[in-house]
Amino acid sequence: MLGIDALDIAVLLADAEMIEVALQDLMGRSQLLPLVEENKSVRSLVKSQLKRWKSKVSAKMDNLPHTQELKQELTLYQEVIHWTEAEFLMKVDGLIEQLQTCSEFYPEAQKIVTATNAKLNPMLPHYFCQQWYKSITSHVKKIQESQLEAEKKRELEQLRKRLENIKQMDQLAPDEDPGAIAGRMWDMTNVSLSKSDWSVMKSQADFLNKHPKLKEIAEQLGRMANQLDPNEPPSYSQGIQFDQEVSLQATDDIVGIHESDDLNKLLPNELLFLTYPELEVVFYKHLIDKRLMNYQMEGKAHSSKKVTAMEPVPAKAENDTGPFIICVDASGSMRGFPEQCVKAIAFALMQIALAENRDCYVVLFSTDYVTYQLTKQDGLREASDFLSYTFHGGTDLEPAITAAMKQMQGERYQHADLVILSDFIAPKQSKEMIKQVDALKQKNNRFHAISLSKYGNPELMHIFDHVWSYTPNLGQRFVKKK
Repeated sequence: MLGIDALDIAVLLADAEMIEVALQDLMGRSQLLPLVEENKSVRSLVKSQLKRWKSKVSAKMDNLPHTQELKQELTLYQEVIHWTEAEFLMKVDGLIEQLQTCSEFYPEAQKIVTATNAKLNPMLPHYFCQQWYKSITSHVKKIQESQLEAEKKRELEQLRKRLENIKQMDQLAPDEDPGAIAGRMWDMTNVSLSKSDWSVMKSQADFLNKHPKLKEIAEQLGRMANQLDPNEPPSYSQGIQFDQEVSLQATDDIVGIHESDDLNKLLPNELLFLTYPELEVVFYKHLIDKRLMNYQMEGKAHSSKKVTAMEPVPAKAENDTGPFIICVDASGSMRGFPEQCVKAIAFALMQIALAENRDCYVVLFSTDYVTYQLTKQDGLREASDFLSYTFHGGTDLEPAITAAMKQMQGERYQHADLVILSDFIAPKQSKEMIKQVDALKQKNNRFHAISLSKYGNPELMHIFDHVWSYTPNLGQRFVKKK
């Protein structure tokens, strides 16, 4: 064989050291980004992100697509290294012509072959293939390095984007630690949002601050998932009960002397029988007859047994709470102040869902409905689109509730809190829907309503576990600016 057998050269693996150097370079650059220097939590998230990037980019480097020219060169190389020396010398001129169209090695190859007396040197075929192999590996490495540099640049830009989004979210919730916000929203910050997107969300945060009652309603809804149902009967659980009783086997106190065969509690004078051979038989006879003088002991023995005890059902842990499904009435009758209210409450519930790691699904309805999944990778974009939606059309509540209930029947949205924000100026639900609602309640789903009109249909409210009404008068709607 004339050269190195490069069987896998077409999928030449990137040097692990090269990727590690790229990772350390990214680590160093990321430490200089805003928030990373100041916040340990954010710094930890960035490190975790970059470690994931290393794994992803290693796989990508291993599977880089090759150009048609490189594929042609690799095929040619695999063929040539199996030639004999004589065959190489006979075909070398044709080989040089082929290299001219597909290889960076062509100028050097021509120089090697045309050197004085080169073809008379018996080592020419081996030397030629060795230099050719080096040229191929160098070329592949250049491709990988170029791709790696592009990946580094892309990742650094993504980090800047994430951190900028977290900084913007910090302005929406200034009382929270940026690290806590980053921890909850890291996967959602990998999107580009315009100034108008942030402006929309900032306006909702400001509106909530001016109307604390709306924020209070949202917080009550968030806490309800952790509260016990007062109508739920207590459950039975197995507990351990300890008892004490007097026992002669316990060795707490000496209470007297009695006859027995317990050598551990033997009186010292009984051992005198063993000092005289003629009396030793008397000792063993007393032992068999259980007539040896023993200390009589008494004490308290502890025993345990399982008993059935009545215990209250513990409240759900915070991380066991279910998701939110928010149905927002986007009909024309909700325009103006009610529209601002429902968007603000939905925005507050989205923040609560993020804080408690709960999914949040929004159904925006009028004569038709639109859905948004707010707690997913592009959730910030979905939230901005939802908050920018202009309300119009009529009120058709049933399709929206049907869409929400369909989500509840899936695995992801079990034990959900469904919140409907509407003026409830609509017909009563069908009997079939009421049956479906009752069935879902049996599976620990809860239904809440927030009414923003005095003229809502009271017959619509019977299906809900909790109902809030927010209809402030005109003077209460507007807060004077300082």
